[in-house]
Amino acid sequence: MADALTLTGIRKTFDGFVALDDAHFTLRWGEVHALLGENGAGKSSLMNIAAGLYAPEAGSLHVDDNPVRFSGPRDAAAYRIGMVHQHFKLVPTFTVAENILLGMPRNDVRSHRQRLASLTDAIRTQASALGFAIEPERRVDTLSIAEQQRVEILKVLLAGGRIVILDEPTAVLTDAEAARLLDAMKALARQGAAVALVTHKIADVRRHADRVTIMRAGRTVSTLDPRTTSESELVGAALGEALPPTAREPGSPGRVRFAMRGVSTASRAGAPPMLKGLDLAVRAGEIYGLAGVGGNGQSELVAAIMGIQPIASGTIELDDARDIQTMRAEARRALGIATIPADRYRLALAGALSIADNFGVAHLHEGRYGGLFRIDRRRLAADAQTAVTTFDVRGVRNVQQKAALLSGGNAQKLVIAREFGRAPRFVVAHSPSRGLDVRAAAQVHARLRAARDAGAAVLLISEDLDEILSIADRIGVISRGAIVAEFDAPGDRHAIGQAMIATHDDARAESPVFSESKVSHVA
Repeated sequence: MADALTLTGIRKTFDGFVALDDAHFTLRWGEVHALLGENGAGKSSLMNIAAGLYAPEAGSLHVDDNPVRFSGPRDAAAYRIGMVHQHFKLVPTFTVAENILLGMPRNDVRSHRQRLASLTDAIRTQASALGFAIEPERRVDTLSIAEQQRVEILKVLLAGGRIVILDEPTAVLTDAEAARLLDAMKALARQGAAVALVTHKIADVRRHADRVTIMRAGRTVSTLDPRTTSESELVGAALGEALPPTAREPGSPGRVRFAMRGVSTASRAGAPPMLKGLDLAVRAGEIYGLAGVGGNGQSELVAAIMGIQPIASGTIELDDARDIQTMRAEARRALGIATIPADRYRLALAGALSIADNFGVAHLHEGRYGGLFRIDRRRLAADAQTAVTTFDVRGVRNVQQKAALLSGGNAQKLVIAREFGRAPRFVVAHSPSRGLDVRAAAQVHARLRAARDAGAAVLLISEDLDEILSIADRIGVISRGAIVAEFDAPGDRHAIGQAMIATHDDARAESPVFSESKVSHVA
């Protein structure tokens, strides 16, 4: 039987940086094949070539054992290749249905209105099969990161993708959502499709993949059977070394440093208010982990803390009685608030600017690099270089290169380097290890612990329950814009998971269990 997709001897450079060098990958029909490696190993770059986003400088690409050349994603789509990108390709001002319609084949003679109506029904059917709560009429800019991820997955499946590439698909999904999605992808493969899974989650690889290809520094290292390879062996193969075990070290909580009391947000066009009388208290010297199904107010919570989202009622307090709700974002930062947003490219970095500029922008108002019209570029470059080295930001030839050239994980390290450039008093981190390999995730967690141990209050918001359980001192569950349950660490995984599901949207909780017949395509 012909192989679904074969990439051989692939080479790709970006502005002189070698991203791929003699890389290989073979995907068979009927299998889920994982790609594993460190941040910057070349996994996403290789799959972007398979999806027609990049053109290789050397090497060959075969579909069904036939040589092909893609001039863009539309060529790849003609071969029914679809990719769910780690950083989403959605139009914010369009609805869910309109975004999905953009990716559909254009040989339908029906009117736009008729196609949209038919697609709306198909979206609901497919979303129900996957256990996703998605309203086709919602505008994308009113959706959380996790909800946008679901839209991207639906877009590929409904376009009839038979070679499906998933780049970190479970990074912002809960345990139950991730298991349901990957079970669905395995069932899709068993029906004759082929699924490539780019991930850093070893558990997902071992549980759902038929084979795993390891990449390091742009090269293919090996292809293994994950069912007969231990977790430590996979980590060692991906990193080139085994990671030492980390012991759980509890914090020493002091007085309440940050509090939100009765906070409700103002409603936005087309969406109800997401925070509804929320009460939250985080103490100095503790990491408060906030778990929940995506789309329950997590993004609005971060936006309210940083002064981006206005609140309709309630107070936001830092260090006892200081109410910061009327302060501008820069004034809040000046008080020692650091933030790591979930969407690093939209909210934390300007890809067209240099690494140095992205690092220094948070410190310009302090006068550290002079005024806005006379910046001390030499000092800025020196500080940025020190941060890049200290925080192990890889793929950097010099700090004047564009931030957009960094891999997702290394872009996140740059954000963290900037936010921890001075000792913060309060840290809000939303999915900080999203898309990071195990080494980089461990480094992020170590930074959060170090901030806590230095006396900072840390609010960790994550859909990844493993991340919450590994470092949080207290755990809360958010649902429908309010904290509905709290647990002391280490916490009971089952009880926390039950609280997340039981308090969520009734329709979501009652989603039907996936069956093979429910994976559908709209051609």
